[in-house]
Amino acid sequence: KVPFFVNRCAEMGIDVLPPDVNSSDHSFVVSENAIRFGLDAVKNVGHAAVEAILRAREEKPIESIWDFCERVDSRAVNKRAIECLVKCGALDSTGDSRKGMLETLPAAQSAGQKAQVDAQMGQGSIFDFGEEGGGEGAQSQAQHRPPIPATEFDRAEMLSMEKETLGTYLSSHPLTEVGPALRARVDCGIAQLAGKPDGAWVTVGGIVVDCKKIRTKSGNQMMFATLDDVEGQVEILVFKADEAESAQVIQPDAIVLVRGRLDHKDRGETKLVVQDAQRFEPEEAEIARAAKKVTAAPAAGPFQVSIALSKLKTPGFMDELKSLFEDHKGEAQVHCLVQTSEGPRKLEIGEGYRVQVSPHLRYELNQLLGPDAIAA
Repeated sequence: KVPFFVNRCAEMGIDVLPPDVNSSDHSFVVSENAIRFGLDAVKNVGHAAVEAILRAREEKPIESIWDFCERVDSRAVNKRAIECLVKCGALDSTGDSRKGMLETLPAAQSAGQKAQVDAQMGQGSIFDFGEEGGGEGAQSQAQHRPPIPATEFDRAEMLSMEKETLGTYLSSHPLTEVGPALRARVDCGIAQLAGKPDGAWVTVGGIVVDCKKIRTKSGNQMMFATLDDVEGQVEILVFKADEAESAQVIQPDAIVLVRGRLDHKDRGETKLVVQDAQRFEPEEAEIARAAKKVTAAPAAGPFQVSIALSKLKTPGFMDELKSLFEDHKGEAQVHCLVQTSEGPRKLEIGEGYRVQVSPHLRYELNQLLGPDAIAA
């Protein structure tokens, strides 16, 4: 799943860039020391729409929302698709604000559709009469476009739109800033809950990524929610949710601290039965103190492995690779050479996944990646 893939890349220090109408393809592509989202992943943007965008940018890059609406086939890319492209950051390379582009979109789309209809009918606007080829006419037409407002959405709104259109947070994560402070207030990370005994009481924290309520046979409400701390997820349960104060706290996109009892009995899955929940809203001083305690790992020579791009797209692969690195913690930074159709691209794995290079590590990597993955 896309959110899982993005989280695993983030944990391993690999940047995941937003889709871009000027550089993305249908699927993920390697871009320098990062992986760029494909346009197919954007909500309401189908295969035909992506093909229309790729055709439009062949001659030159798309320069603005006006330019996009005029050059990209309006029969393939509708208003909902353009809105989603703007919201997820796919037109950020134009240099304009997302809020400004959305405000401009109705006028830009209307002008673009008219220009395309006129072109199909062999007509032109009153600004097209200039030198042969329409060079001066096109410049004059661009000069008559109203400027795009520079105002922008705040960080929370932008993250919300990214999650709406891509299914995940991308430009940053709501836990990025408060993560160290949150970890200082919990018993363990969510990923460690599976190793705790059944019935143990724990306090964990994270962001609520989804939430729903059902009516039980007794007539009471029961809440099911998913808590995510980037490193792991756990389903949390609130009984008598129509009466429990914690049910008012546990809402989608809320960052919360939860105390509850672990339940491993349901088909081997780990669940947390909530006793108490509270919003996590640390003061700036608490965030600053926690951030100072985060220390960087010591420097060491890089350990290089080769990975086929197709491997990165395989479900579960990133999780296996992450677990393998965690099992061989050490001081050597890992460099991954991703083999693409355009040649190898280097990705530097994050500081938290340095390894101790050993024959055992080499053997396991060869089993996972293939016999030629490790340089001699």
